Parts: sequence; structure tokens; C-alpha cells
Amino acid sequence: MTTSTNVKLRSVPAATPVADILAIVSEDGGVIIQQLLSQDQVRRFNAEIDPAMHALEPGAKNPGDEGIADFHGKNTKRLTNLVMLSKTFREEILNHEIVAALADAVFLEESGAYWMNTAQVIEIGPGNKAQPLHRDLENYHPFIGMGPAGPEAMINFLVALTDFTEENGATRVIPGSNHWPDYEDRGNPEMTIPAEMKSGDVLFINGKVVHGGGQNRTTDFYRRGVAWAFQPSYLTPEEAYPFIVDHELVRSLPERVQGLIGFRSQYPKGCPGLWQVDYVELAEYLKL
Repeated sequence: MTTSTNVKLRSVPAATPVADILAIVSEDGGVIIQQLLSQDQVRRFNAEIDPAMHALEPGAKNPGDEGIADFHGKNTKRLTNLVMLSKTFREEILNHEIVAALADAVFLEESGAYWMNTAQVIEIGPGNKAQPLHRDLENYHPFIGMGPAGPEAMINFLVALTDFTEENGATRVIPGSNHWPDYEDRGNPEMTIPAEMKSGDVLFINGKVVHGGGQNRTTDFYRRGVAWAFQPSYLTPEEAYPFIVDHELVRSLPERVQGLIGFRSQYPKGCPGLWQVDYVELAEYLKL
């Protein structure tokens, strides 16, 4: 049964200890971390992806499926493969020390290993209606039935590349919905609150909290952010990075980043190894 909430999203400085950030997320399902990215990083990142964003058409790639079309947004653009498209993303953001510390703390003890699910720019255009409410763990159906007691299937860093306001489509969240006993229950729009942020801020959520992109009620503002998600490495990511990222470019990336995008074998808890070649570390086969 849905439980109403009057809880507001909390906001903390980027220097806040990892344990304190995770304590808030455990309670509320999400927290705003202020200025995860500098304004210079935001500016350069936006400039690097602008050509690809301009070339994109809004809407789902399979518009015949009305449910997917509503989820993706009819006037929303989604850009992936940021590893190839943005030097700032792959060299400065992808290995961000705060993100790494939070992901390590969430996944290493419980799951043993993790990799990147996706990093996609989401630009909500004027007039786009609110996205259907959902939990990110719904990508992996068994976790719905496990409810709040299940392991963490995903965490998501929703990074603001423009200001997020209630008017322009800020992500909407139901704080505390991560504790609801029935994960088939997604609440209703009246229960949500907007994650209003300045560019460079991030909404950090777990995969259990109900949320969705907001309605863009403006006539000319394009709300842009990055949904940057991680998951245990026993689950299949959304993006097939080994097939789309140039292998020579991968050689220039740190070992940890190579693993995040699938160029190294994965070692979840209790497993001798996944993503291998003849039971040998993938990086050895690739001569990384």
C-alpha cells in the first residue's frame, strides 16, 4: 500500500563524508550533492557533446511502442557512448573520486564488483510531459519482487548540465519510497518532489527509490543532465561498450575505467570470474 511522504530531498556539499551521504540515501533513497562538477567541466562537457546532441532527433527509436515512447519522452533527446564523444567525460569525470568512493562503498562488500550500466545525456525539451514513475532496478525484474530487502541492483548519479527547476523538468522523487514493502507500487505524481539543482550538482539515488523526469512547462528551455549509473557486474549493462569504444583509446584509460566499461574480467562475490577468455583475464587477452 502506498505511503504518502512529506520528506524533502536533503542537499549536502561535495566534501561530505561518504558514510554520511550513504546514510541519507539509505533513509530517503536519494540526496543532492552540490557541485560535484566544476562549472568549467560542465562548460567543456556541454561543448563536446553539443554537435552530437544537435544531430539527434527527439523521441524513442521505436515509437510504435507507446509505453517506451512515453518513457523516453517524445521531445526528449538521449545521447549515449559518452566515452567516445567527450574527452572531459572519459578523462576527468568517469574516474571521479567521489563517485568511485560511493560506488565502492555500495557494491564491493555486498556484490564484490561492479561496472557501468550507462552514461546517457538526457535533454528534456519544452512541452515534454512528465516521465512515468519508476525504480531503476526494474531493468532486472527479479529485484522488484525482492523489495527493500533485496541487494542493491543499481545506483544512479543524475548530474545537472543545466539548472534543474520544477518548471523546466527537474527529476521528481518520492523520498522514502525505497522502504515501501511492495515495489510494484510506484506511488503517484502528487507524492513527488522536484530535485531542483544548479548545473554541476548531482542527484545521487539508489535503484529502489521511485522517481521520474519532470514535465518541462517552459516554451524554450532544454533541461540537460547525465544519467550515470552503476550496477553489480553479474548484471548486463544497458550499453555494450566493448563494441562501441575504440580499443586503442581504451589503452589510454586507467585500469579501473577499463573495468567499468567491460574491457577487464569481472569478479563478483563468490565467483571465480566472469567475462573471461579461456578462463583467463580479459585484459590479458586484449594485451591491455
